[in-house]
Amino acid sequence: MRAYEEKFVAGGMANGASRAVAERVYAQIVGFSGFGFPKSHSAAFALLAYQSAWLREHYGPEFLCGLLNEQPMGFYPPDALVHEAQRRGIVVRPPDVARSAAECRVEDGAVRMGLGYVNGVRAHDVRALVAERERGGPFRSLADLAARCGTGRETLERLAWAGACDPLAGGPPAVRRRTALWQLGVTAAALPLEPRQASGPVQLALPLEPEEAPALREMTPWELLIADYGSTKVTIDAHPLELMRPELPAAVLDSRQLAAGRHGARVQVAGLVVARQRPATANGVTFMLLEDEHGTINLIVPPPVHDRFRLAVRAESLVLAEGRVEHREGTTNVVVERIRRLERPDLPVADVRHIEPARTWSSEAGAELRAVAPSAHSFG
Repeated sequence: MRAYEEKFVAGGMANGASRAVAERVYAQIVGFSGFGFPKSHSAAFALLAYQSAWLREHYGPEFLCGLLNEQPMGFYPPDALVHEAQRRGIVVRPPDVARSAAECRVEDGAVRMGLGYVNGVRAHDVRALVAERERGGPFRSLADLAARCGTGRETLERLAWAGACDPLAGGPPAVRRRTALWQLGVTAAALPLEPRQASGPVQLALPLEPEEAPALREMTPWELLIADYGSTKVTIDAHPLELMRPELPAAVLDSRQLAAGRHGARVQVAGLVVARQRPATANGVTFMLLEDEHGTINLIVPPPVHDRFRLAVRAESLVLAEGRVEHREGTTNVVVERIRRLERPDLPVADVRHIEPARTWSSEAGAELRAVAPSAHSFG
């Protein structure tokens, strides 16, 4: 911008303006360049927003599928995108070795999560599994899966912990992941013939059926939630706040109650942090977006509150905030006065020791939700 200053000032003076006026106007232009949008950019952004809104309304499952397959991108993490779609009636189904492709796809009007969403599973292994299923037909059992898919035990365990092997495990839904892990643990898996190669030939295992799994303890809803976040960073069943709500103080409002709150009323809200913004043009104000089981909550954190509760604002994945309701131009905000990490002492962590393999991706070592919850997107 400074390279054009003399040309601009000279042009202004040639048209009758004084140097002081021309320099002052140019200084304003330089200031505006820090946050202003050129008209062409604004028009392009408006068109993109319109097209996105149209697709979201008329092709909801396909639109969600496209967003999930292009991650990481955009303002919202995949978990928030899935929950928003579910609130609009779109069915989202979990990864499934019997049905999923490598990427997410539309299945009978619903969205089926892809096997590639399971953390730590190599793309080559996922493609090989899907290709074998398409070539040789559906997997008949976990032993058949282990024998035919050409992937190692680590990959199979990760898929099982994500619930992707549930249809082959059988039994009550809350025990299927443990059953799958137990059976895969005693089933011979494929072994790489060249261990140093990421995608080399493998020695397939014999399809020997293991003995029936012993009686295993059912996983609690909280343990299933931890497993979902630890394996895919997405939960399509219970929201964390849905499980925590019964033990929260009655004064803590949910997003629906907040929308009906009186302007200026002091309230408490809680939620999973989806995004944080601290734009350079906002004079130090931080904007936070929370999500609970019913929707989203906008927080406005003034600079003094940010400085006083810096750790909670910048680092916590679950927070409890106190402040005043602000209704402005159709939007409801909470102007925060206090904010802290959300605690629920009576809620046990997911101590899954009965069958779950001791891996860094498991919840074995006393992991809790904040250790596996999807990271909020931070801007500014």
